[in-house]
Amino acid sequence: MTELVFCLEEDSAKAMLEGMLPRLLPVDKFVFKFIVFQGKQDLEKQLSRKLRGYCNIDARFVVLRDQDSNPNCLEVKKKLVNLCVQAGKPEALVRIACRELESFYLADLLAVELGLGLPGLAKLQLRKKFRSPDYLGSPSRELATLTKGKYQKVGGSRSIGKHMQIDNERSDSFRSLISGIRRLTA
Repeated sequence: MTELVFCLEEDSAKAMLEGMLPRLLPVDKFVFKFIVFQGKQDLEKQLSRKLRGYCNIDARFVVLRDQDSNPNCLEVKKKLVNLCVQAGKPEALVRIACRELESFYLADLLAVELGLGLPGLAKLQLRKKFRSPDYLGSPSRELATLTKGKYQKVGGSRSIGKHMQIDNERSDSFRSLISGIRRLTA
């Protein structure tokens, strides 16, 4: 079995991936491991050490971090790629969730509707801001408003992740994550 290790900024990303990955990759061929950091600063501080010290030399790595308020996601990605290279893992896949992980959910309002039990959300997908949610200033605030506070980071991510459409094209950063994982595991 191939070991796929996800280095994540927060628990909500793990919760989402746990629900989504078994539908993306065959669970009889892949083992999913998660290294969850305590925010982006902790991820950047410890990433090289964690990668360098990982025991399975055949493991494949995916690093996922939010862009947050940083105006240039390419700078964020470049910094993380450099940390992976320093750790001797230049083949690690680095992906940035444009603005926040919640933009993935806003790109798939049917998953939000099903995961949180909020009928009628999917029909809002045609609104301009939900057709390309990577460009929203605060996707987490938008999602909280849209769900009237029902969305909670970890629990909501767990519930929504189980329903996410793997081939969703509305979030460029989500599409990039999925295509990168597919290439890494091909």
